[in-house]
Amino acid sequence: MSPPPKSTRNFPSIAAYAGGGHRSIAADLDGTLLISRSSFPYFMLVAVEAGSLLRGLFLLLSLPIVIIAYLFVSEEIGIQILIFISFSGLKIRDIELVSQSVLPRFYANDVRRESWEVFSKCERKVVVTANPTLMVEPFVRDFLGGTKVLGTEIEVNPKTKKATGFVKKPGVLVGDRKRLALLKEFGDESPGIGIGDRESDHDFMSICKEGYMVLPSKSATPVPPNRLKAPIIFHDGRFVQTPTPLTALIIYLWLPFGFALSIFRVYFNLPLPERIVRYTYPMLGINLVIRGNPPPPPSPGSPGNLYVCNHRTALDPIVIAIALRRKVSCVTYSVSRLSRFLSPIPAVALSRDRAADAARISSILQKGDLVVCPEGTTCREPYLLRFSALFAELSDRIVPVAVNVKQPMFHGTTARGVKFWDPYFYFMNPRPSYEITFLDRLPEEMTVKAGGKSAIEVANHVQKVLAGVLGFECTELTRKDKYMLLGGNDGKVESMYNNAKK
Repeated sequence: MSPPPKSTRNFPSIAAYAGGGHRSIAADLDGTLLISRSSFPYFMLVAVEAGSLLRGLFLLLSLPIVIIAYLFVSEEIGIQILIFISFSGLKIRDIELVSQSVLPRFYANDVRRESWEVFSKCERKVVVTANPTLMVEPFVRDFLGGTKVLGTEIEVNPKTKKATGFVKKPGVLVGDRKRLALLKEFGDESPGIGIGDRESDHDFMSICKEGYMVLPSKSATPVPPNRLKAPIIFHDGRFVQTPTPLTALIIYLWLPFGFALSIFRVYFNLPLPERIVRYTYPMLGINLVIRGNPPPPPSPGSPGNLYVCNHRTALDPIVIAIALRRKVSCVTYSVSRLSRFLSPIPAVALSRDRAADAARISSILQKGDLVVCPEGTTCREPYLLRFSALFAELSDRIVPVAVNVKQPMFHGTTARGVKFWDPYFYFMNPRPSYEITFLDRLPEEMTVKAGGKSAIEVANHVQKVLAGVLGFECTELTRKDKYMLLGGNDGKVESMYNNAKK
């Protein structure tokens, strides 16, 4: 979408930068700090995640107009069209949450190595971009360690708190407006380094002590996300891949077929016994990998096994039941009554009252096997959240189960969206995969009642064992941490419902 720079004037390539102890830097974003020179994917994410799939489709169909305006009218008009279609009528709070919970993962996967090595060494880091400040600031601040973002400011209706789709004066921050914004920010002091990727960046680069061009290169390499200021542990949104124009087109072409396939996968398997579903999954394009040897079902009169697994999607207990070839019960937090009603295995809601929940779990274990997810919520990245120790107090028959999933197109989890649709989005993937690994039952010396261990010791041990099998990293983060970051609530059904009405 972006034209190549017409001239580099006398600005050398960033490859020629030899260091120099500069304290400050002013950098463009698209094509400079990021490898991609197009901001379309990020506007698409805002349009879909803060708006709807229909708004995203309209943005995709409008792309030819955006390109023509950008190339043959002005850069400003092209960006203004993107902003209007993506933002108009959306609540500012929804845009803020998407910028905080969805965009950083995609930005983090596209940070250009050469630019980052220069940018990260400076103390005062200012990003100058035509993109809306609202979109860019959370990522720049939290993951690049940026000091300030100078970007386009969005116009907001003060009564409705919704974006109008227009921008505040002086307009889209391009060309000379970047220079003026930088002069206002730095005053009499000139930035030590200025880096950009196109001719319209020359204006602000010319007031810096040194300027360097970041030229387009097919061999440009991204920085590993774990080298940024903070790791990406939590993120939201339905799209797995960056929605470039081609990827977005493929997604929208697949949607009607994927939805029909998802409905068939769900309701074809729903009435079937678990021992049969184990074989129908591969027939329907679902890759089910089962490893390990689970213990046999409990004999009459003896307590059931407590299967303790990490949490990847709401389907975890169901797939474990399929792997076991028999029904097992599960306990849930913050799942609607309708979802529990449609569950093919018994699902019991917990109340977050420790004594009441302990009594429920003990009662279920007296009748048979039970699956619990002590993280309390899902995590998409290779990290395990802190395990609640409640399960360790209630049984010594603990069987750790390592769970992993592969979802090539859609994420089957959400923090801000409607959780009812989570399984359907998972099954909309062309060829999703579920991997279940049963580990050996905990030895008696590692349990609470027989081994004398504390519940916290047992919970931490199980977390560490599962992390080792999966190659994940243990954290002390909790369900509340996740939902406060991604959704601005504590993750309870009533909190999410009340937050949605605001």
